[in-house]
Amino acid sequence: MEWFDTHAHLFDEGLLPQIEDVLGRAQEAGVGTIVAIGTTLEDSRTCVELAERFPQVYASVGIHPNHSAEANEGDLDQIEQLIPHPKVVAIGETGLDRYWDFAPIELQKEYLQWHVEKSRAYNKPLVIHMRECEEDIIEWLEVSKADGPLSGILHSYTGNAQLAELGVACGMHISFAGMLTFKRNQELRDVAKTIPADRLLVETDCPYLSPEPCRKQRPNEPALVVHTGRCLANELGVDPSELARITTANARKLFGIAES
Repeated sequence: MEWFDTHAHLFDEGLLPQIEDVLGRAQEAGVGTIVAIGTTLEDSRTCVELAERFPQVYASVGIHPNHSAEANEGDLDQIEQLIPHPKVVAIGETGLDRYWDFAPIELQKEYLQWHVEKSRAYNKPLVIHMRECEEDIIEWLEVSKADGPLSGILHSYTGNAQLAELGVACGMHISFAGMLTFKRNQELRDVAKTIPADRLLVETDCPYLSPEPCRKQRPNEPALVVHTGRCLANELGVDPSELARITTANARKLFGIAES
């Protein structure tokens, strides 16, 4: 049984100093592949370096919407220089965020559009952050759909079934993190049951969102994605090994990663 953590911030100060141990625990738990997600130019470079060091790690590079205002002139150009790297399998984390007030929403939208254009130009999927901006994401999906199909992930999904359906119709995958396991989130688990099997993914979004029964563990880490996977399998009424097979196959196909 092999799991695939599609979203891990391995550059985090709670994870990076112990990266060998973190990856060792992941391997022991059956997590065979991890995508390290960048949010700035600096940590995108770190993700690529980790991907070069460890065969089970791949990288996604981009500038998070909450970091768009602090990015320097030329940062996007340097992000683009990382995209052709053979172990860079995705673009982002990009997206929109109205929860925090770190960057004007119009600037976030400009950065999102840049990432969309590079996703299409380099044929690599997007990693989309979305927080308290459902109407903006719907608008973005509708406009993008008119421009052509998208490829990517609505990551750490907490939206409703209608938004997920639109995302899938536009070419996106839906990825669930530790919130799926929280006792109060039955509504989210009900949404998960509506997602087509070939668009389902699991992630940790570590170091955040440790799943049940490990809510008190800080930082979260890739080994714990198995708990989210088992919770999702239980909701879908399938064996965890079958869901591991499905979600890992989905991730490998999306990211273009052959079986090792």
